[in-house]
Amino acid sequence: MEETISLQEIFLVIKKRVKLIIAITLAAILVSALITLFLFTPKYEASSQFIVSQSEPSQELNFNDIRTNVEMINTYNVIITSPAIIDQVIEKLDLNMSNGALASKINVANAQSSQVVNVTVTDTDPAVAANIANTTVEVFKESVPTYMNVDNVSILSAAVVSDDPTPVSPSVTLNIAIAFVLGLMIGVGLAFLLEYFDTTIKTEEDIEKLLDTPVMGVIPTMNANTTGNPSRAKKGRGVRNGA
Repeated sequence: MEETISLQEIFLVIKKRVKLIIAITLAAILVSALITLFLFTPKYEASSQFIVSQSEPSQELNFNDIRTNVEMINTYNVIITSPAIIDQVIEKLDLNMSNGALASKINVANAQSSQVVNVTVTDTDPAVAANIANTTVEVFKESVPTYMNVDNVSILSAAVVSDDPTPVSPSVTLNIAIAFVLGLMIGVGLAFLLEYFDTTIKTEEDIEKLLDTPVMGVIPTMNANTTGNPSRAKKGRGVRNGA
């Protein structure tokens, strides 16, 4: 016979094990906060911008020129993270890393149909991130005429380090939120698992559910301390009809 569980039974199980669920959830939040704050290394971002435009702008706005510049940005994005540029950045800054490792720190992007390109660098040191971003853009501006035979790159803004830089990762709030959800799910799942394997009889309702027979009465448990004081007697096993 297939067993079903009602919403009321789910609520009763959760209510019965609510302390366990809360304890597991709080433990997950605490562990997540400690790991995030003390084990993860914070990372910072710094961004430098350059704009792609005509080297000799005309008085009239030419839509085709703008479209050509925007399409050329896709090529520029590839060139910026290529070994031809990255190796020069490593040499100028005397960085102790491979060009692949440095390229993985650099993200190049531009808004749709925009001639402004953002070069964002992520590093554990905000000053190093800013230096890499600025040097990358400068090296690219100097080198692009050689590779593309054009001179249409102008630096729009350089990366700067604020007085109190804020790390972009790890996010304590996000990790705690994830830990809360996972802890709650694990706590509820464990509560139902314990309830499933708990076959002990504790109440009259357990007897009625197990034997499908109504309880007619209970036998008090008496001891020396409760003799003469029926009000302090403990309930014993339930007695079912016909027992």
